Amino acid sequence: MAAAVASSPPIFLVGRVKQTKAIVCSQFKHLGWVSVFVIIVGVLPPSGSVLPKPSKLLKRVLGTSRNTPVTAKAGTSSNGIAPTRRCIVLDIEGTTTPISFVTDVLFPYARDNVGKHLELTYDTAETQDDIELLRAQVLEDVEKNVVGAVPIPTHGDREEVIASVVANVQAMIKADRKITSLKQLQGHIWRTGFRSNEIEAVVYNDVPEALEKWRAMGLKVYIYIFEWGSRLAQRLIFGNTNYGDLRKYLCGFFDTTIGNKKETKSYQEISESLGVDDPSQILFVTDVYQEATAAKAAGLEVIISIRPGNGPLPENHGFQTTNSLSEMNPC
Repeated sequence: MAAAVASSPPIFLVGRVKQTKAIVCSQFKHLGWVSVFVIIVGVLPPSGSVLPKPSKLLKRVLGTSRNTPVTAKAGTSSNGIAPTRRCIVLDIEGTTTPISFVTDVLFPYARDNVGKHLELTYDTAETQDDIELLRAQVLEDVEKNVVGAVPIPTHGDREEVIASVVANVQAMIKADRKITSLKQLQGHIWRTGFRSNEIEAVVYNDVPEALEKWRAMGLKVYIYIFEWGSRLAQRLIFGNTNYGDLRKYLCGFFDTTIGNKKETKSYQEISESLGVDDPSQILFVTDVYQEATAAKAAGLEVIISIRPGNGPLPENHGFQTTNSLSEMNPC
């Protein structure tokens, strides 16, 4: 055996391993973690011996096989650790923004300026689409004898149509209706207000710091409002805050088209839309207990926001709470 080894010239087996910290001879150590050639130095075996397959040689050098199956329980990574948080979904009222801003500023502005907005934009395709959507909703309301529903003429004169739309919108706002047609028109009215600097959105002072920190951590942040905020309204609010334009920290918006925030299926839809491997990779922050329970039932992680003016929570509600987004640990 010794004579066979001494008389055998050395050979080089070369295999390419991607993104692996290879074991290499000293002159190749500077290559580090980049894709490198692994060079295995050996000698010819004695006559009649079988040379091991390259995959086994690689396994000996690297200590593992590239084809080793990985198994993990649902909701955990391959090493049994809970999946890393990837997304945060935020409510607005009572979470990023005082409830009073919505009730005392936004709603009154839409109610008081609907007529003015319609007069200025009546002949635009956008406003005609808004009126048509409201007309369909009001027709349904009239059939159901909804209080405050006033038929919107299809061929009436301009002033008659505007008057009927104003009456319906004001009644819907008073009744706190959660309908797409109202939210769409409100968003367009608020856009006029923001553009004319008659409205400035308010966010809590910890919000900008939290959004900046989460972006640095690689987390994706989304906003979800069902009650009043269309996607347009959400963009307007975060684009015109008392801390400037915060939209650069946000990845998207969910509204009435996703579903009711107190229904579990809405959060299931959000999970599917965000494409996470497990719903627990999404953290939902809200001030409403019913929303928290619905999100938890869908598998999301939940933290309840405690702010001045927010509604009371049930005793022993069982959720983690926070008084400041910037002090919250989202991971």
